[in-house]
Amino acid sequence: MDPASHPRRVLFADGGLPPSIPVCDHYSGVEERMRKSLALQAQLGPVFDVTLDCEDGAPVGAEARHARMVVDLLRSSENRFGRVGARVHPVDHAAFADDVQTLVAGGGERLPYLMVPKPRDLADAQRAIAAIDDAARRAGQVQGPAVHFLIETHGALRDVFAIAALPRVQSLSFGLMDFVSAHLGAVPVSAMGVPGQFEHPLVRRAKLEIAAACHAAAKVPSHSVVTEFKHAKAVGAAATRAAHEFGYLRMWSIHPSQVEPIIEAFAPTVAELDEAIDVMRAAQAAAWAPISHRHDGVDRLHDRASYRYYWQVIERAHRTGQPLPAQCLQDWFGGAA
Repeated sequence: MDPASHPRRVLFADGGLPPSIPVCDHYSGVEERMRKSLALQAQLGPVFDVTLDCEDGAPVGAEARHARMVVDLLRSSENRFGRVGARVHPVDHAAFADDVQTLVAGGGERLPYLMVPKPRDLADAQRAIAAIDDAARRAGQVQGPAVHFLIETHGALRDVFAIAALPRVQSLSFGLMDFVSAHLGAVPVSAMGVPGQFEHPLVRRAKLEIAAACHAAAKVPSHSVVTEFKHAKAVGAAATRAAHEFGYLRMWSIHPSQVEPIIEAFAPTVAELDEAIDVMRAAQAAAWAPISHRHDGVDRLHDRASYRYYWQVIERAHRTGQPLPAQCLQDWFGGAA
């Protein structure tokens, strides 16, 4: 296929398409669990990211040693796909600078992103990015890892559209637990669980603001945790609501049992994928002019606006490991399974 006619190039020539990263972000903070997470990723494939936690996972007083251990894992053969990131301490923490320097210099090209928690406002986000870029320059890198931020303070939520618009930002996550705690008891503990986190007005507002800011800036909104990790149905139901009602493209996992329900919830159905492939094939055959396509016994008119929607269905299927016809894989994804 002529590269000039690839859907990404034709339909998103002016940008506006979020980065194509996995729909699930799995967090591990203890070395044994980190290794188990990497083994699960090796088993399932690069359909989810693993984030090695240098914030909550680091023993107090041993932060530097913990960061070096994370670098060893990043550079090991256990990191099969290069989709292993790390979470650092907040920008005002004494360990932040050492975390960044150690991970950026040691991880190098094996470190796709850094997650920075608890920015208090836009200025904190800018400080964090400057420190990451400075560490990359010191290490002789053209550009450092992508930057993800965890939005969990009142100030960061106030500035969320400006933070999402920063060029180095790839994704914003919602920090449910700290956000609820920041209300000092005014938001009940039930808002940390399911279904409360989807129903309390202040939490709903925060989720919607973060998602809207990310979509406005073509970044990836990542949904908060579900603490009911032993209830696969609750995890799947929460992930489905996050994707379908709140516009999230990615979600955190904090237990291996959550990974597959999250991926399944964010994946398109077989029917959705079949329709998307049919429409995109017909659109390409028509050189991207409007077409009439029959689905479920109804003729519908499609043009580039709906083509953009259907292309994102196909990309989501590919990111979640859904089977695609061999010719689609060859034409659209270079034959990658």
